[in-house]
Amino acid sequence: MAGDYDEGLTARRRVLGDAWVDKSLAGLNDFNSEFQNFITRYVWGEIWTRPGIDERTRRFMVLSTMMALGRWEEFQLHVGAALRSGFTRDDIKEIILQQSVYCGVPSGNHATAVAQKVIDGMKA
Repeated sequence: MAGDYDEGLTARRRVLGDAWVDKSLAGLNDFNSEFQNFITRYVWGEIWTRPGIDERTRRFMVLSTMMALGRWEEFQLHVGAALRSGFTRDDIKEIILQQSVYCGVPSGNHATAVAQKVIDGMKA
């Protein structure tokens, strides 16, 4: 069952921030609009709004998964979103340390560099 688009858009904005979502929506075209609608309804309206796992835990899961998959652009996006939502630098560091055991030290090394770049950018 597809989630509700408006509920998904609200969740997407809450998790990623208005600036990111506005940028995504501004880039809609004939090719990508169906995909953007799909992820807004399913990812954000169906999954992120489910009551079984709290949002903080979902954020931990997404960061861990992006690190495991080496999806560094998404990892970077979600590190920034997590920090803006109340995660601390120590929270991010603990995720990286935990995942370094399971994903490997090279992944942890790269995740640390990506996270540091986000942290430094937020100071500016």
